Amino acid sequence: MRLDIKDKTYAVVRVADGTYYALDGYCTHERTLLTDGLVTGFDLECPAHFGAFDVRTGEAVMPPACVDLRSYPVRIDAGEVFVELD
Repeated sequence: MRLDIKDKTYAVVRVADGTYYALDGYCTHERTLLTDGLVTGFDLECPAHFGAFDVRTGEAVMPPACVDLRSYPVRIDAGEVFVELD
């Protein structure tokens, strides 16, 4: 899911076990929107050049992505998803 707050875009991802993660929303390789990408296991694949990031940490795990994304804590309260931003 895409989350836009002011001038910043985030990607909020739910993996197969129901856990949510939040990351910066654009690929560090060529600034492609990651919410259009595919999630496989814990990897979020960029739709442009197929680089991938670990949704748990933001680590770039597949080239051409080589710069990590920032990740953000997520909590669930009464069925609502909250992303803890600075």
